[in-house]
Amino acid sequence: MKNFPRSIPTVLSRIGLFIAHAATATGVSAQELYRVTGFDPATHTNPDARIPLALETKLWNAAAELSNDADFGLHAAAMIRPGAFDVFDYAVRTAPDLGSALARMVRYNRLVHDLAAFNVVEQMDTICIEHQFNSADIRPCRHASEFTLASLFIIGRQMTGQSLTPLSITFPHAKPDQISEHLRIFGVTPVFGAQLSSLTLPRSVMAYPIPDADPGLSRIVMAHAEQLLASTISITPDFTTTVRNYLAEHMAQGPKTLSEIAKQMHMSERSLQRRLESEGTRFAKLADEVRKELALRYIADRHLALGEVAYLLGFAEPSPFHRAFKRWTGMTPAAARQPP
Repeated sequence: MKNFPRSIPTVLSRIGLFIAHAATATGVSAQELYRVTGFDPATHTNPDARIPLALETKLWNAAAELSNDADFGLHAAAMIRPGAFDVFDYAVRTAPDLGSALARMVRYNRLVHDLAAFNVVEQMDTICIEHQFNSADIRPCRHASEFTLASLFIIGRQMTGQSLTPLSITFPHAKPDQISEHLRIFGVTPVFGAQLSSLTLPRSVMAYPIPDADPGLSRIVMAHAEQLLASTISITPDFTTTVRNYLAEHMAQGPKTLSEIAKQMHMSERSLQRRLESEGTRFAKLADEVRKELALRYIADRHLALGEVAYLLGFAEPSPFHRAFKRWTGMTPAAARQPP
């Protein structure tokens, strides 16, 4: 198995092989795909082999172009079968219920991807499954993001035998020219240009049982997954991402000041600002970006009243939120919720 420097984010090579198989199933020449991308299928001989994240992105984009399928990521998700991603896949599929499966997905995703992270946010009546990269400089390509959310549907149905009805969907990339396949697969119009990929579902789905779950196999797989996790070296998120995550986590308590963040991180305000500037941003700009990204995510959740959205963003009353949202997007929050 080839080792890469710790600074180079990698993914399980089985992801690359899966993309290649999905492409060839549509008639793409495997040799042409390998030639264009430089992907070597021989790296799959070791189940723990990894490839650079940049190569995975190149595979997604090349597969979409060679197959002439702008929705390649969405369609590839339909080809997922049990065991496609080895230990991670079996750890998720042997859970007793969907809630447990999601918890395992969050914990063990590092086995397949250095930067990608899942987060499950539980509210009173909903759950929001969030997916993003722990990096301010790298974001998932469109096809990877759409594959990820579509695969949650596919695998969820495969495991539980029940359909999942989303309440809202968000993606970080720009809106494609056509979204008919998104509507067909998800049943709702996604919000594009958001901070991250997210899928909001009724909280009741957490209790969906997985009828074919095998407790004995689950214990074996989980033990192996824990061993692999303990030996995995993760890439440390950059400083900007650390600050961004802290701002997002505490936004409902009111926007944090430079002084408060600096104190939390045990450094001076000047040092914090210098670190952010060295990564191409400033504190005020970052704080405003986080607020905007959260606003787009909350607006997509129609279960939240606009007054609640303002509160979650730390605004004392709705009117300042409305002014800020119009500055960010050129439209009012109410207009943003209108069907396209």
